[in-house]
Amino acid sequence: MNYLHQFLFGIYPYIALAVFLLGSLIRFDREQYSWRSESSQVLHTGLLRWGSPLFHLGVIGLLGGHAAGLLTPVWVWDALGVSHGAKQLVAMAAGGLMGSLCLVGLLMLLARRFSNDRVRHGTSLKDKVVLLWLLATLLLGLSSIFASASHLDGHMMVLLMSWAQHVVTFRGDAASFIVDAPLVFKLHLFMGMSLFVIFPFTRLVHVWSGFGALGYLNRAFQLVRSR
Repeated sequence: MNYLHQFLFGIYPYIALAVFLLGSLIRFDREQYSWRSESSQVLHTGLLRWGSPLFHLGVIGLLGGHAAGLLTPVWVWDALGVSHGAKQLVAMAAGGLMGSLCLVGLLMLLARRFSNDRVRHGTSLKDKVVLLWLLATLLLGLSSIFASASHLDGHMMVLLMSWAQHVVTFRGDAASFIVDAPLVFKLHLFMGMSLFVIFPFTRLVHVWSGFGALGYLNRAFQLVRSR
C-alpha cells in the first residue's frame, strides 16, 4: 500500500468531512443570504418539470442506499440470513435503478442549463462544476455495476463495507481494505468524497434546509381567526 492510497482513502475522508461540516457552519453563520438553491425556474421551466423530480428522487435513493448498504455491519446481514452475494445483487439492482433515474434527470437539467440562453447566462461557474462533477460521479457509480458483475461472490462488497465502517469509527486501517479494488471503485469513492469538499461553497447547501423542513411534519396546525 503506497502513501497516495493511504492518503486518499485513509486521511482524505476526514479532510472532506471536516470541510463539509465546518464549511457549512461558517457559511450559514456568515452568508445566510446565499443559503438557497438559486432556482432558475423563473427564467425557464422546460425540462425542469421532469428533470428535477427524477434527479432528486434518484439522489435520495442513492444516498439512502449507500448509507444502509455500506454502514450496516456485516454481522447484521449474516444474522438476517442474507448472503454476501445476494446483498451485492440487491445493491446492483437498486443502485442501477436509482442511478438511472438520477442520470436521466441530471441529463435533462444539463440540457436545460446549456440549451436555453437565459438559463445559460444565469449559470455560474460553480453551478457548472457541480453539475459536471455530479455527472462524472454518477457515471463512475453506474460503471462500477459492470465491474461488480464480474465477481458476484460479494467479497468486494464486504471490503467496501469494511472500509466505510472503519472510516466512520476512526480506525486507521481503513485504506488497507480496498488496496486491490478495481480502479472504477476508487475513482467513484474519490469523486464522491470530493463532493463533500465542494458542498459548502455551492448551492448544494440547500440540502441542509431540506432536513430542516422535516420539522413541518410535527408542526401544529395554523389557527386563523376571523375578526
